[in-house]
Amino acid sequence: MLKRMFAAPDPGRLRLRAASRAVLGIGAAVAVTGLAGHSLSAAVTGGLAALLALFTVTDATVRGQLTTTALLPVVGFPVLALAAVLHDHPLARDLAFLAIVGAGVYARRWGPRGHALGVFAFMTFFVTQFLHTAPGRLPELYAAVTLSLLTCSAVRFGAWCYERRVALPAPPAYAEGRGLARTTTRQAVQATLGCAVALVIGQALSGERWYWAVGATWWIFVNTASRGETLVRGFRRVLGTLIGIAVGLVVVVPLKGAPAPTAVLTAVCVFGIFYTAAVSYTWMMLSVTLLAGGLYGLLGVLDPALLALRMLETGVGALGAVLAVLLVLPVTTHATTDAWIARALRCVHQCTAEAAARLSGDPQADPAPHVAHLEALLGRVRLSLAPLVHPLSPLRARRARARHVLALLDDCAREVRGLASVAADPEASHDARLAAACWRVEAAVEALTTPEAAREPGAAAAAEAAEHLPAPLAHLHQLEKALVELAAPLRSPTRAPLIGA
Repeated sequence: MLKRMFAAPDPGRLRLRAASRAVLGIGAAVAVTGLAGHSLSAAVTGGLAALLALFTVTDATVRGQLTTTALLPVVGFPVLALAAVLHDHPLARDLAFLAIVGAGVYARRWGPRGHALGVFAFMTFFVTQFLHTAPGRLPELYAAVTLSLLTCSAVRFGAWCYERRVALPAPPAYAEGRGLARTTTRQAVQATLGCAVALVIGQALSGERWYWAVGATWWIFVNTASRGETLVRGFRRVLGTLIGIAVGLVVVVPLKGAPAPTAVLTAVCVFGIFYTAAVSYTWMMLSVTLLAGGLYGLLGVLDPALLALRMLETGVGALGAVLAVLLVLPVTTHATTDAWIARALRCVHQCTAEAAARLSGDPQADPAPHVAHLEALLGRVRLSLAPLVHPLSPLRARRARARHVLALLDDCAREVRGLASVAADPEASHDARLAAACWRVEAAVEALTTPEAAREPGAAAAAEAAEHLPAPLAHLHQLEKALVELAAPLRSPTRAPLIGA
């Protein structure tokens, strides 16, 4: 896990930039809220709103991001009022919470904006349980959230809007069917029933902290698209929480809520959440657990027993998610794996074509956004294949082939990054052989993504002849070689095929 977190590729240093900007934006939001005279609870609510705005708003354009951020209060304020009014009416509160769970997951069919608004609605209801919000405090919370969103937006869209200079990848969208064939529809039903189970058991464990179980179930469903992905994510959430609690007993509890060191810890945790989210859910959950511990320390209620209860409630939440994905409208792993791999391979070809055009003298061609998009797609491929490559998977042959596929896809990404780097050099010269090499890469991708496509007889041989070539051609030949080698694990004739299994 350490190697994966610190050695994972970061094209354009987008993860580093996002994490650094998050610390600045959230820190500024909390500071401005405090200077405005708001209470600690209001500052916590505003800080959470800023974190969600920076973390969940992932539209592909700056204008889209700005629009989604502006819509967050439109969704969040009515939910905040509803949760506050129903706080002392448990049955109505619970039913409303489950309705918001279902609506929040269902909204993901409308892409990144629906996803962000759904998460914000859920977390707005969640934070009212966390802070025991009463209706009389709503005006202050509205003001704190508005001020925090304005402050973090000033950082994101004004002081440090690196998106205006760096092309961002469009978040990978899920392939959708109709009715119950839609992943989002099935997950909305699964998440609602899973959260219902977590809510009932969570309340039996604790009448005050039951919402932890519901929150755990909810977040396990975020960014997953199959039964296997959800199961692995649940395991990683429990593992990350367990490690976080162990570290919290040593690091957070001794602080006893002291403001200065807790503020430093909070900044480190925020950075960790944003920097590790794309590469390690376990490490992200460690950061989230430490952050929650720090907040409880500031509120003066942190002790080892509370951390132990959090572990129990997280386990209950994971159990609710597991039962839901296994028993209710399951979406099998093979329903998503093939599509993600095919999309990644097509993106490889797009990267190659753009780099070749740039090397041929086209100043408008730019492989950089396609390279960033490829990294996002490979993240989805890794998530989709996670159930197969997990150490506890009993399917050894399929696990070996899945790891082989991931290794070869990583090879493809490495060669594409190298090719893009060469293309960015203004001194790079055109080579007439680039067109032929790119055509062979396109043919190799076509053979992998279209089962009936005929493979060129000389493709493999061409890939082997990559010695003593200029850098662009060397990258293309190594890329072609990796694509040719992918045919074996992807088209294995054995009883347990990887794709379409």
